Amino acid sequence: MARPANAAANSPRTRIGLWLGRPLASFHLIVTVAALLTILGLVMVLSSSAAEAYATDGSAYTLFTQQLIGVGLGVVAFYIALRTSVRMLRKVSFPLFCLSVVMLMMVLIPGIGSEGADGARRWFNVAGVSFQPSELAKVTLVLWGAHLLASRRSEHASLKSLLIPLVPAALLMAGLVVLQPNLSTAIAIGIILVSLLWFAGLDARLFAIIVGGGIAAATVLAFTAGYRSNRIKAWLNPGDDPQGLGYQSNQAKFSLADGGPFGVGLGQSRAKWSYLPNAHNDFIFAIIGEELGFIGCLAVLGLFALFVYTGLRIAMRSVDPFLRLLAAGSTTWIFAQAMINIGYVVGLLPVTGLQLPLVSYGGSSTAITLMMFGIIANAARHEPEAIAALHSGQDSRLDRVLRLPMPASFSPLRAAAARSKSTRPALDREDRRRIESGSSQRRAPDAGARTGRARAGEPPRRSEPRRTGAALPRGGAVRGGAVRGSAVGGRSAAPRASAQPRGAYGHSDTRGYRR
Repeated sequence: MARPANAAANSPRTRIGLWLGRPLASFHLIVTVAALLTILGLVMVLSSSAAEAYATDGSAYTLFTQQLIGVGLGVVAFYIALRTSVRMLRKVSFPLFCLSVVMLMMVLIPGIGSEGADGARRWFNVAGVSFQPSELAKVTLVLWGAHLLASRRSEHASLKSLLIPLVPAALLMAGLVVLQPNLSTAIAIGIILVSLLWFAGLDARLFAIIVGGGIAAATVLAFTAGYRSNRIKAWLNPGDDPQGLGYQSNQAKFSLADGGPFGVGLGQSRAKWSYLPNAHNDFIFAIIGEELGFIGCLAVLGLFALFVYTGLRIAMRSVDPFLRLLAAGSTTWIFAQAMINIGYVVGLLPVTGLQLPLVSYGGSSTAITLMMFGIIANAARHEPEAIAALHSGQDSRLDRVLRLPMPASFSPLRAAAARSKSTRPALDREDRRRIESGSSQRRAPDAGARTGRARAGEPPRRSEPRRTGAALPRGGAVRGGAVRGSAVGGRSAAPRASAQPRGAYGHSDTRGYRR
């Protein structure tokens, strides 16, 4: 009878479950996914850009060297983000957001922003190094948005004060990006805004209105410029102009078809020899399908699926509302960008220009995405089980090699101290009177009871924290789009002995939020 039990304990499913139950499993998963995607991107950029780089500059390693520099900067940014405390992230989120908006304005000024071959002003060129400020804008938006929503929900803010600063600011940022013009990055900014509002627990009707308005605006913008409307026409009728509007999409499909199940071999692509435009950038997934085949495409999809699982796992296991929103919003943004890129390469979506994160060529995009992975990995080290394991001396070899600081456990008092004055809501008169009256009613009975006991000569009783909710238990789930049990999702989980009192960062006013 012992043999079947031992066999069940040694089964692959059980071993995987035991490994995932380790305190630092989320941290190791996110670091592994980032490393594998970065290595795959370097290999495929070298393979897909060698022919074009040699024809242009006489060296097959020109574009690969630039990508390698971007990866090096990204690794440094990853390490800095991993060492930055949560309090510092919240403190600098709003100044960084303002800085990114100023940079988006400056890049539009002739003489400051560099104009590309297509007439777009999207880059700063300093000493031969180009930088795209719209990539930084996406990170600052998700940081400040998560900080704002977490702070205002914990401060009993009304729905109006929750939406007014965030939505207009995101629309301003998207409008500046559209003026470059860069509709694909504007779509990414819209995805970040929508994901933050969804995981914050916005009411489904209001959420549908915002999403519908965003889709309508994107549709109008898609037909206001000639090159955008041409992309829509090529997507709807790919066979009408196979040598003109539909040339790039058709060549991508030919590359995928040539790859078959196992591919033609690494470096053996024929499409990269000036047949497929932007083979190393927007359409690098087609080169992956041609050289590595259907198996290689499944591997890329599997890595992004593992990333989604890990990111949402971090969001569900975190007790800090800011980290919950930050991990969930960042995961949605990066995964949605990857699916849009793969979708237009295989012909399911019109061409938008969004790159495949960490795989496509682009120094600014790669560096910023690696920094975002570092922030998510930082959130993984702040899971309650991870904090307990690290403080008890169960740190991993990676922590010792990187000399990472000990993460601090979530404290509502420290979170309140980290909020800036710009995020505190302007409560109307009724809300302020309701909150003040509620606090006075709670204090009055306690004061009377203490006075009566003092007169009777009885010793004062120890006050116990008021339990009206608890933190998210281990093994929570995402339900209805909001992180179940999250203070920013408007839903509390089952109480637990080690949980924080809900009065610390939750509230009972759910007007305009999903119940």
